[in-house]
Amino acid sequence: MRLDLILRVGAKLILPFILLFALYVQFHGDYGPGGGFQAGVISAGMVILYAIIFGIRAAKQVAPPRVVEMMVPGGVLIYAGTGAYTMLLGGNFLEYTPLAHDFLHAHEWGIFSVEIGVLVTVCGTMIAMFYAFAERGRS
Repeated sequence: MRLDLILRVGAKLILPFILLFALYVQFHGDYGPGGGFQAGVISAGMVILYAIIFGIRAAKQVAPPRVVEMMVPGGVLIYAGTGAYTMLLGGNFLEYTPLAHDFLHAHEWGIFSVEIGVLVTVCGTMIAMFYAFAERGRS
């Protein structure tokens, strides 16, 4: 697709809006449907669209495989780290009450940090799966 100018320009125009929509889903996930999983898939879809239009080599410059491989355990570490942090503050695992002065703010901070961990893990997993399938059969 290197020579298809319309697709390349169209992709460059729409990619920022895909990222913006992923962030919208992430930040409003605790108020309605959505959250970390959906935002992670949308973010990974943005990288996959970039790879389809501009090539796998260009996508690997934007999202290097080493960074993608570190995203998967990194997101799990954020998720588990939130629970461990609440335990250090005197609460139970993933009990958000110790995170802030009142229950509402504590719950918001706890859910948000857990959803960030889910976003990072899901996005990294989806991109890693795409890279594995895209490189299959190539020497």
